[in-house]
Amino acid sequence: MLPAYAVPAALLWAALGAVLGALPLARPALLAAAAYAALFGTAEAAGWLGLAAPGTRWQVPQQMVAGAGPKRRILVWGAILGPGFATRNPYAGFGLLVLAVAGAGGPRAPAVTGAAVTGAAVTGAAVGLAHAAGRALALLRDARRPAPDPMRIALASACWRAADGYALLLAAAAIGAACARLPG
Repeated sequence: MLPAYAVPAALLWAALGAVLGALPLARPALLAAAAYAALFGTAEAAGWLGLAAPGTRWQVPQQMVAGAGPKRRILVWGAILGPGFATRNPYAGFGLLVLAVAGAGGPRAPAVTGAAVTGAAVTGAAVGLAHAAGRALALLRDARRPAPDPMRIALASACWRAADGYALLLAAAAIGAACARLPG
């Protein structure tokens, strides 16, 4: 199951990294990442539920997996859920990942440095792999347990959003400190 999630995610995120790494976006992306992390970190840590993370509410349509065998269901879910772009992701930390991959590129276009493109593509692949592994392992964990009480789900979600907020605040501080040390 892990490869069904990880392979599409790593490939899609690596392609995103290569495209973003080819553009002179490193400094603006890092500044945007610091601002994004500070805004959504504060909102999630403080419990401001009115400020929702950017994203989509789309989920895998039942007709794509209804009547399919277990292998096909895993492949469809993995290809759609693994990368994380086309499905609901309630935590704002996901949006920071895109900005971080954009910030992994260089300050110049690839005609000047192909290393920036390669670095951003490798960073993207690592982000995609980590995201997909997290989703796949959570699914495996949940499949082995009985369905929890809806109140426990809501409470756990609130706790995870607060944890995501604190992680975003730490990221905002780290990215801000890194931006202050960038030349030029």
